[in-house]
Amino acid sequence: MKYLFRSLSYTVLMLFLISLLSFGAIHMAPNSFMGGELNPNMTPEAVAQLRAVYGLDKPLLQQYADWVVNLSQLNFGISFVSGAQVSGVVAERLPVTLWMNVVAMAVTFVLSLWMGIRAALRYGKTTDRALIQLSLVSFAMPSYYLALVLMLFLGFVLGWFPLSGLHSLEPPEGIGYYLDMAHHLTLPIAVMVFVGVGSLTLYVRSLTIEILKSDYIYFARARGISEVRIIRYYILPNLLPPIVTMLGLSLPGLIGGSVILESIFGIEGMGQLFYLSAMSRDYPVIMGILMMSAFLTLIGNQIADAILLKLNPFVKR
Repeated sequence: MKYLFRSLSYTVLMLFLISLLSFGAIHMAPNSFMGGELNPNMTPEAVAQLRAVYGLDKPLLQQYADWVVNLSQLNFGISFVSGAQVSGVVAERLPVTLWMNVVAMAVTFVLSLWMGIRAALRYGKTTDRALIQLSLVSFAMPSYYLALVLMLFLGFVLGWFPLSGLHSLEPPEGIGYYLDMAHHLTLPIAVMVFVGVGSLTLYVRSLTIEILKSDYIYFARARGISEVRIIRYYILPNLLPPIVTMLGLSLPGLIGGSVILESIFGIEGMGQLFYLSAMSRDYPVIMGILMMSAFLTLIGNQIADAILLKLNPFVKR
């Protein structure tokens, strides 16, 4: 209970600090939705009226206080662009982004473990060198460039995958609806996996090499224990705690990368919504997405800490 209370207190404090900094940074940005920079047809009288309707004529601290009060009631405000409730707009876009990141993280985790352990067990050999080169290419590859290359060759030239969107113009019903969605999401998820697998593979390889130098590995091999059992009972239990910690720290990068990929592939997810809202200076939607992303990131880190405690009970709570 003490650990749980401390974790919840940390989460609430971090959400408060993130909201405070984000709110101030957004309102200090040049141009605004209510100004003539984005809409030259707006008259000064119309601008003043809209600012009064949305409470933007109040002092900044008063605006923040009102926003916090509304947030405590799970009310993120109303979008300047569409006039819809921000909570409904974000809830509609969230599942796509969430599933993309969950699937990409799971595939990245499995591939990185397999590649990193295999490279370490074949240290200095052709397999090790090949996997290192592949990991370095992955580590240095910009996601937007790889997305454009895959769209050109696999989508345009070969026609294996759709270039954009989440569904076909006339999506099938039943199970075909979800298969069609998976077909559209294959390329963006592949980009996320390829870009993320390199650094984690090198990290796993480095940890595995250190584990293989341990005395208990020499004793296990001297007893004739097979390589499969060594991986399962000796390497993986020592690898999982640091890997889980690293995955928890990589959550912000995964969610942030969705902004670029969803915009390139035209996927109606939370990343694309954030980009469009930032371009139009839709403050309520921007704050709603930032807070939702921060909440998911913090919860993901708390889950990673809980898994770490389960894997390594000697870690202090």
